[in-house]
This record gives sequence, C-alpha cells and structure tokens, in this order.
Amino acid sequence: MSVRVKICGINSIEAANAAVSARADFGGLVFFPPSPRHLGFGQARHLADVLRGRIQIVSLLVNPDDALLGQITRDVAPDLIQLRGDEPPARVAEIAQLCRRPVMKALAVTTPDDVRRAYSYREVADYLLFDSRPGPAAERPGGVGLAFDWRLLTGIQLDRPWGIAGGLTPENVARAIAIAGPSFVDASSGVEDAPGHKNREKIAAFASAVRGGVIAEASGNPP
Repeated sequence: MSVRVKICGINSIEAANAAVSARADFGGLVFFPPSPRHLGFGQARHLADVLRGRIQIVSLLVNPDDALLGQITRDVAPDLIQLRGDEPPARVAEIAQLCRRPVMKALAVTTPDDVRRAYSYREVADYLLFDSRPGPAAERPGGVGLAFDWRLLTGIQLDRPWGIAGGLTPENVARAIAIAGPSFVDASSGVEDAPGHKNREKIAAFASAVRGGVIAEASGNPP
C-alpha cells in the first residue's frame, strides 16, 4: 500500500522546497485569517509558482463564498480545493462545479457518528480527510496539534481516497497508518518548531516515517 503525504500550511519558500525535497505528494496553502499559516494572494501566487509541477497544490478554505473561490481559482490555480468548514454535501457539490477542481472535504472526528458522516460526502468529494475536533473555544478548526482516536476509522470503506490529520508527527505517523490504514496523511503543526514555522528536518522525517510505516505494515510488523 502506498500512503501519500500532505504537508499543510506551507507559508515560505523554505517550507515549499522542503516539502518538494521530501517528495510530499500534496502541499497545502491556507486561506483563513485566524490561522498563523494564512496567506495573502500575492504570497500564495508566489508559493504556488514554486510548487507547480512538483507537487499537487491544495488551497485550504473554511466556508468560502463564491467570490473567494473564484479569486483563488483564477489567481492561485490550485490542483485541489480543501474545505475545512461545516460545508454540507450540497455546497461541496456546488464548489466542485464552480472551481472545476477535485475537492477534499475535511471532517472533524470525535465519535463513530462523526465518521459515519463521511458517507454522505462520497458522491460529491474526491477526497475525504478525517481531522481532530478542536475545543469549543478554538479560533480555527484545524492545525492545532490535536489527535483523535484513529481506531474509529478501522475497517471504513469509502470507495475513494481518504486520509487522517490532526496531531500527526514523525514519531506517531507510522502507528497511525498501522491502525487506521489511510490513503494519505496530513501534517502541519507536527512538522513545525512553532505555529506557522515549518522545520525542514521534521518535514523530511515525517515523509520518511510514512514510508517506513508502510513498509513495516506490508511486512506484517506494524510499528
């Protein structure tokens, strides 16, 4: 099984090059002002130009309106749109049609019912991403370094690629893969020295741990 790697919250040339050097599959650009990884359009265009053709560019948005989606599609031209708000399936379908891009829908997970919600998105999202649910006082829906119980995903069948995010680090990602069996894994705070400050060595270690975990799982010896 090949597990792909997504490095989210890329906000510098150094981080972009680190993700490419680590052979990550996806690079996430965040458009959400409360996040320490939020990008303005000028910076986002520049980073997208650095990444383009080397890694799939993902624009992360939270409950975006049509105007913002149009501007990002025109000015940044990402390969995928990631939605991390409370967008219902009908809105996800509208966004996919408007942007004419594959859509990755992220869902917050605490209970088995949260996991079951994913089935209502199978027909409208190209990728599904299970993330942790921040506390009620949190200012942003993700990127806060919290993990959820990966055992909730054991045996899930969605007929499309799905991944896990939330609190993943070079130290625990192999175990997450062994337990949940995702198609891809997504790291942001787990490869940083401080919020919004990516660490090149941690990005490389994360990607290496993913590949090592996949090899161990295939050999019957999960870490």
